[in-house]
Amino acid sequence: MNKQTLFSSALALGAMLALAGCAGEPSSTPAPSASASEAHSGHSMEQSPSANDADMAFASGMKMHHEQAIDMSDILLGKSGVPAEVVALAERIKAAQGPEIERMDRWLSEWNIPEGMDHGGMDHGDGMVPEDEIKALEDATGSEAARLFLEQMIMHHEGAVVMSETETKEGSYPAAIDLSKQIVDSQTEEINEMKQLLETL
Repeated sequence: MNKQTLFSSALALGAMLALAGCAGEPSSTPAPSASASEAHSGHSMEQSPSANDADMAFASGMKMHHEQAIDMSDILLGKSGVPAEVVALAERIKAAQGPEIERMDRWLSEWNIPEGMDHGGMDHGDGMVPEDEIKALEDATGSEAARLFLEQMIMHHEGAVVMSETETKEGSYPAAIDLSKQIVDSQTEEINEMKQLLETL
């Protein structure tokens, strides 16, 4: 083998080694680290709204409150001889509060609040109607049933307004605060309507 051939072979070998070295070098742009990804994820979680004790008491208490309102409406709607305006009101109450119960159920499930937990000391001061008054509504007929329903539901709504105002001031969960404001507006309007209906009986 002559010198020219040896020189050419050496050049070829050097070029191959240089290319192999380049291929093995790490990329100059580092990949995102796991810690950076975790930090971003943690930041997102920190921005998620969380519920405090006031939110939990509001959702569990108002759910029970709404359930009684629907029970009272069902009692009235099962009677004959009730003025049409009062029947329409009872139907509106059911239509509005049923979906709100479903929303609060979802929150309580997300917050891992067990069914039947303590409702923050709810009593008749929160507008809950005592059993003996519910029994009187069950036994009444016609216009008398309408009168009892309106009187009881006014008290019931007034309690819901107080509960909602507390949530608006003390809660931290945005959706629950929004619902509390809606309840104050809608039930205050219904209270005024029921007072006017009472005057017609």
